Amino acid sequence: MIRHLLLAGATAAGALIGLAGALPANARAMWSKDEANRWYGGQPWLVGANYTNRSAINQFEMWQANTFNPQQIDQELGWAQAMGMNVMRVYLHNMLWENDAAGLKRRMTQFLDIAERHHIRVMFVLFDSCWDPDPVAGPQRPPIPGVHNSGWMQAPGAARLADASQYGKFEAYVKDVVGTFARDKRVAAWDVWNEPNNSGGGNYKPTLRKTELVAGLLGQVFDWARSVDPTQPLTSGLWTGESWDRQDTLDAVEKIQVAQSDVMSFHDYNWPEQWEKRARQMASYGRPVLCSEYMARGNGSTFDGSLPLGKKLKVAMFNWGFVDGKTQTRMPWDSWKKPYTYEEPTVWFHEVLRADGAPYRPAEVELIKRLTTEANGAPR
Repeated sequence: MIRHLLLAGATAAGALIGLAGALPANARAMWSKDEANRWYGGQPWLVGANYTNRSAINQFEMWQANTFNPQQIDQELGWAQAMGMNVMRVYLHNMLWENDAAGLKRRMTQFLDIAERHHIRVMFVLFDSCWDPDPVAGPQRPPIPGVHNSGWMQAPGAARLADASQYGKFEAYVKDVVGTFARDKRVAAWDVWNEPNNSGGGNYKPTLRKTELVAGLLGQVFDWARSVDPTQPLTSGLWTGESWDRQDTLDAVEKIQVAQSDVMSFHDYNWPEQWEKRARQMASYGRPVLCSEYMARGNGSTFDGSLPLGKKLKVAMFNWGFVDGKTQTRMPWDSWKKPYTYEEPTVWFHEVLRADGAPYRPAEVELIKRLTTEANGAPR
């Protein structure tokens, strides 16, 4: 969810590991490089999307009981399976757990059941620093016409982030959710916090002291997740800056991300030469690399440019968006400044498929299917 238009090796890794801090007594250790690479060596080439079903504007509509849509999810994951995708990155929200922990876990299990039928695994995202800093559960507002991701909610949100008395709830959320699925082979990985040092984006008021507050919490989130001994790797992706392989260029949040991630991850929505540069910087830490967001056509990031590089460099690839729907992320980031209400954008920004399952650009779907077939065999 990088917002460039809207928002004003191994040696480095060794130096950063010391920043990880003491883990709870019962926590598993961070994976060694050998352990991480051994895990990754047992995976197919992981290719998929950041997934929200088309009738959901955000995490709440996707997961709350009244709007959870398993029939639609089944249809859409079937479309993903047919083109060779085998993994999806899916966002949760701490307030979903606070309001209905048993129901959330039940629906997560149902989602994993559906995904398994389509030979798709899931990387769940626990927290997120992007878009609306004041999340509200229950019925969600309708999309703002012509605006990109106009209903997405930050987790935990500005007020909860600034209130240390809430942190016990965050700990319980992380331990319960990760602990429940800690040995579930259908879960590929845990992304503990999406773009944690993102100021927010859109036309929302920035959260005061956000980077400082997140830096004080992010390491704890990693610790809480590790304390329930997950068999899956933990990660949090870098997304801004130019020299990720140099410790002196990283802020306090990024240092924690690099120091505590079992596998490295990053976001890049730029031309393929920039994508390759960032991928190689992340690879300098000697761990597997996941590109957990890419593909923004109007910004120079395309399937044609980045996906073949991902295959060559053995980087897991998750594009942003899958089926056009209420998130409206076919609209570009600048739609927050100039909503596309008069006419559609000349080129769709994100999304692979139209709402009826037809490819936005058939050549892209053919490319995804060809490259994943070359790497993993024909779609099952």
